[in-house]
This record gives sequence, C-alpha cells and structure tokens, in this order.
Amino acid sequence: MDLKNIIRNVPDFPKPGIQFKDITTLLLNPQAFQYTIQCFVERYKTLNIDAIVAIESRGFIFGSVIAHTLKCPLVLARKKGKLPAEKISESFALEYGWDTIEMHVDALKEEQRVVIIDDLLATGGTVSAVIKLVEQLKAIPIEAGFVIELPTLKGRETLQPLPVFSLIQFDDI
Repeated sequence: MDLKNIIRNVPDFPKPGIQFKDITTLLLNPQAFQYTIQCFVERYKTLNIDAIVAIESRGFIFGSVIAHTLKCPLVLARKKGKLPAEKISESFALEYGWDTIEMHVDALKEEQRVVIIDDLLATGGTVSAVIKLVEQLKAIPIEAGFVIELPTLKGRETLQPLPVFSLIQFDDI
C-alpha cells in the first residue's frame, strides 16, 4: 500500500517553510490504518517484546493498537506535568528552547525489552530522551519504530546504536 500518497502534506505549518506530515488522513482510511499496524505487528511479533513505549501524542494512536495486538503492556511517555504519580523526567533540546518528557517510575521493570513508537522521526530529540528514561528504569530499548521518517534531519543517526524502523520516508521537510 502506498502510504506516502495517503498522508497529507500541509505546507507552512506550524510555521513558514515546514512541510507538516498530517497522519489524520491515514487514520481516516481504515485499510491504510490496518495496514500500518499490521506492518509493525509483523515486525515485532517474534522479537519477545515485553512492552511498547508510546510517545505523546500521536505515538499513542499507533502504540496502543500495536500493544493491544501483541498483548503486551502500553507505557506512556508524556509531556511534563501530565502524569499523576511518581515519575522520572528527561529534558531535551527543541529548535527553539527545551521540552521535558516523563514516565512513571513503575512503568517498566528491569530487563524488560521495549520498542519505542512514535508517528514521526525528525531530529530524534524526543526519542533520545525516552531512551534515557527507559534505560534509567533498567529496561532494554530494542528498537524505535515510526510511521514516517524525515531522513534529511538525521534523526536515525542521533538514535544510534538503537535500530530504527520506519514505514515511509519523506525527503521534503
């Protein structure tokens, strides 16, 4: 299935010069959404995954269905201030400033094998922070999975040595 032609490109959003990759058109297409989930499940079903770590917010959409299908826990990596219980946090650089991501301290157990899921890989800053959180909880990140990758922003290199899997790549940013 050609997912590239299903994902809407929105020029100049959220600011001039950005080519925003809008996954809502993929979600509106049941066959495309099912195909997307099936691709991840096929990849991960034999890798002895103990948990899926999904990144707020669009990573929740894909991560929750993948975790449900694989019958494994879903762990939420959320923006600062949105988790109610004891948590750990990691700050990371944005294009203009800083942001922080958090996970509950009891979200993962030592030695659990996890896949980190998000909708899009750009620079890799958010996922790098989530990797640190996973490792702080003594779990083992085995791969980061994305629907979309923007290779020109070199996020894959930022995440090395962690393996990266993406369904589609766009060269325009």
